[in-house]
Amino acid sequence: MIKKGFTIWFTGLSGAGKTTISDRLVEVFTERKIHVEVLDGDVVRTNLSKGLGFSKEDRDTNIKRIAFVCKLLTRNGAGVIAAAISPYREVRAHARTEIKNFVEVYVKCPLEVCEGRDVKGLYAKARAGEIKQFTGIDDPYEEPLNAEVVVETDKETVDESASKIIAALEELGYIEPSAA
Repeated sequence: MIKKGFTIWFTGLSGAGKTTISDRLVEVFTERKIHVEVLDGDVVRTNLSKGLGFSKEDRDTNIKRIAFVCKLLTRNGAGVIAAAISPYREVRAHARTEIKNFVEVYVKCPLEVCEGRDVKGLYAKARAGEIKQFTGIDDPYEEPLNAEVVVETDKETVDESASKIIAALEELGYIEPSAA
C-alpha cells in the first residue's frame, strides 16, 4: 500500500537498464497491489515531447515536462516511475525541487556494457557520426552525486536492483513494508 505519493526518478545511460528495472518494479508493485504510473523516456518523447530534438535546451525541456507530470501525480498520492536518461545534474536538481517525495535512482553501468546491450544500434550510429549529441559519446552524462539508490546493472540482477529500490521506498516511508 502507498503511504504517500512518490516519484522514483531513474537516471543513467542508454542501455543501462532503466526500463528493464522499471518493468520489474511494476510487476512487484502489481503483486503488492500498489498502483504506479510509468513515464518512460522513449514513450514520453513520442507523446508528450514530440518534436523536441536532443540539444541541451530540448533535453532540459523534456525532463521539465516529465517532472511536471510527476509532480502532479505525486502530490495526488500516486506512485510514479520516471525512466529517462536525464543526463544533466542541473535539470535533475530542478525535478527534485519540484517533486515532493523524490527518490533518485542512479542506474550505473559502464559505457562499454551499455554499448554491448544496444539492441537499437544507437551507439554504433553515434560512433559512426550518424547520430549527433548522443549521451555518453559526444554529449556528457553527469553522474548523480547524492542519489538515494545506486544500482549497478553490470554487477546485479534485475531482481537485486529492484529489491534495493523497494527497500529504500519502505525505509523512506513511501510504501508499507512487505508482509513476506
